Amino acid sequence: MSRVEGLRANSSQFTLEGEPFRILGGSIHYFRVPRAYWEDRLLKMKACGLNTLTTYVPWNMHEPERGAFHFEDQLDLEAYLRLAGSLGLWVILRPGPYICAEWDLGGLPSWLLRDPNMKLRTTYPRFTDAVNSFFNQLIKKVVPHQYSEGGPIIAVQVENEYGSYAKDGQYMPFIKEALLSRGITELLLTSDNKEGLKHGGVKGALETINFQKLNMNDIQYLDGIQPHKPKMVMEYWSGWFDLWGDLHHVYTAEDMVDVVTEILKLDMSINLYVFHGGTNFGFMSGASAVGMPAPKPMVTSYDYDAPLSEAGDYTAKYHLLRNVFSRYHAHPLPELPSHQERRAHQPVVIQQHLSLWDSLHLTDKSERPVNMENLPVNNNNGQSYGYTLYETSITSEGTLNSKNNIRDRALVFVAKHFVGVLDYKTQELSLPDGKGKRILSLMVENCGRVNYGNTLDEQRKGLVGDIELNKRPLRDFIIRSLDMKPGFVNRFTSGHWMSMRQRPTFPSFFQARLYVNSPPKDTFIKLPGWSKGVVFINGKNLGRYWSIGPQQTLYVPGPWLHRGDNQVIVHVFFIFMYWDIDVPTGGTSNIIKMVTSHLTFCTICP
Repeated sequence: MSRVEGLRANSSQFTLEGEPFRILGGSIHYFRVPRAYWEDRLLKMKACGLNTLTTYVPWNMHEPERGAFHFEDQLDLEAYLRLAGSLGLWVILRPGPYICAEWDLGGLPSWLLRDPNMKLRTTYPRFTDAVNSFFNQLIKKVVPHQYSEGGPIIAVQVENEYGSYAKDGQYMPFIKEALLSRGITELLLTSDNKEGLKHGGVKGALETINFQKLNMNDIQYLDGIQPHKPKMVMEYWSGWFDLWGDLHHVYTAEDMVDVVTEILKLDMSINLYVFHGGTNFGFMSGASAVGMPAPKPMVTSYDYDAPLSEAGDYTAKYHLLRNVFSRYHAHPLPELPSHQERRAHQPVVIQQHLSLWDSLHLTDKSERPVNMENLPVNNNNGQSYGYTLYETSITSEGTLNSKNNIRDRALVFVAKHFVGVLDYKTQELSLPDGKGKRILSLMVENCGRVNYGNTLDEQRKGLVGDIELNKRPLRDFIIRSLDMKPGFVNRFTSGHWMSMRQRPTFPSFFQARLYVNSPPKDTFIKLPGWSKGVVFINGKNLGRYWSIGPQQTLYVPGPWLHRGDNQVIVHVFFIFMYWDIDVPTGGTSNIIKMVTSHLTFCTICP
């Protein structure tokens, strides 16, 4: 079709090419879905009756170090946009720079926090300089994919839910101008909950609303501040995210579809957040601090109880929605794409282990503790994710007090013997008696930075201040970084690994081999009896696991496996296990075996 006039909001209805147009949208984030499955998920979206894809852009993935930009492979945004267009889907792009999204620091790169005076999401010069540098790279890739250029992008969102932050009245105009000055010409939008609408708008951008439960007072409020304009629910929350230690959230299909039906009856446009959540692979999940005494980290799965499951399966929500959306199409919807096959495997036996103490490299020496972001690593961009080991010498027992300066969780060792855990709740430990000089070690885990709320500027990790022994600050630290970046497992040569005949120390890495004798299919890995850590398949970080739940399995995408042997490495703090002595028939030597020594690969996510 010829392109004359893109999406417009000049009356109570959207128009596209001058004709009435209703946005039936859904969010699928390219950075949460294996690239090999992008097409499968988008085809399933279209078959459900949706006409518009929305996606965020995660700054911290595209610029992990200042000035080092990545737009290839899993992060090939242009390929994702081209794919959407080729499948007949329009796109609403949400480029941030802040995205929330239950993503570490709301998508902002942690190296921004190296500046002790940083004020995120404001016109603080060092923040706006960084935004300008990122947008210089990002927007030039986006512009050719706009509707006016023959591409699928019909609208672009200015920032994200700024009304819930609203610390700087000049910030939203700055972001808007940053988009326009670089060639964005399509309709501009903002997105806020009802309270955020009071402060989140910017002149020249259509305001939209976010909610899960329909409240007519909220709709009337939106209509009142923006009369004679199209009304849109930019985020209709199809489910909710999960936090470690909480129950799994469920929003029933019937309740969800009832609200969607009412929204459409009101002649509103809608975007399902999310239509398909995918996975927070690696260390990218965020944390929640709203209404809590301390932050709680998000789980690895971003299933969200969405219409398509974490693994791309159809759900009851999907089928009910398809029935509703079909009424808003003049022609029958496409047939459903085939179900993605999965495969279970025989339990995998752990073969080797490697002590974490043997895998660390010296990072820094410092009189005082240094937080992760200010460590001299990654080309002086600091450490973004993972773990940091702080060690110092002590000559006495007594009370160790964290002074609430541990972010977020520390395993405490004396002479490599485990003593206990320090975190937001537990801030004191009694150290055991001992003679002479001993090494005190604190393995500090960054469990995920808060992604929403007013504490973004405070999301530095590691040791963020002094810790005290018997009320005296500890000094003279040796600091080691363990960020587990892609490729880090390559440092483990075969000579480092120990046989399981030898009792492991903790924390440790454990290695196994998964043999796949047919074309690889999706599976889930279950770790019965394992406590907390991270799993790698062929060098790819599947994400965190934690026995406290609610998540009990990790999703393993089929495209990340290959026929033959697949390397499985599990980083674990502890295993709930016991050791047994086995005397072989006719033998005299004892073989120590770990009873909880296997990993299970299953077809469902319980």
